[in-house]
Amino acid sequence: MAKVLAVLSNGYSNEERNYVTGWWAEELFEPLSELEKAGHSVDLASINGGKPIVDPLSLDSAYDPAGTYKELYDSGLADKTTPVVDVRASDYDAIMIVGGHGAMFDLAHDENLHAVINVVHETGGIISAVCHGPAPLVFTKTRDGKPLLQGLKVTGYPNDMEPEEVDGLLPFSLEDEMANIAQYDKGDGQDEYFVWGSDRLLTGRDPGSSQAFGRELAEKLTEKEEHRLDKQLG
Repeated sequence: MAKVLAVLSNGYSNEERNYVTGWWAEELFEPLSELEKAGHSVDLASINGGKPIVDPLSLDSAYDPAGTYKELYDSGLADKTTPVVDVRASDYDAIMIVGGHGAMFDLAHDENLHAVINVVHETGGIISAVCHGPAPLVFTKTRDGKPLLQGLKVTGYPNDMEPEEVDGLLPFSLEDEMANIAQYDKGDGQDEYFVWGSDRLLTGRDPGSSQAFGRELAEKLTEKEEHRLDKQLG
């Protein structure tokens, strides 16, 4: 079936504010489960490679009451990632940028990641991101110099959901940056929200949308694979 590259933050810390962030557990493990159930394979990457930093809050009982994500994390499932610079982007049918505030710090402006995103896009793959995961998509430009998201419908973590603790810490507002170049929609009134900006661009709003986002990505990849096989069989 399809091959997916999941990209995670290596983390960010601010000792003065006693702040540590990284990738958000639910936003990896829920889509990963949906993709693997559908028979797709998922490889992990990060900017520096190695073991990426998980946001500790995402393993807290407030966000993981059953301890499901902590158990998966403790199993070592996300301990090994390939450095983005070493990724062969043409091998992948889709890229999935995992959210968490960390994505806004190390993923957003990384040129190697932008290059991988462009190759996946140019070779017909799906670009997907959930919550703060669209941060690098905002700053990715196509070969002709246009923003990848220009004019497309997108969603991502909205300003009014940002916790007070991150006030003055985040390098930019994800909602504002997305709204500058794309048709931002936070899906008011919907518990789970994702949107296709095109047949190859999928964004999800928040951690609670992760499962639905992952299921949607898995289904689209299955459809594409079935279509490809039908064409091969004539």
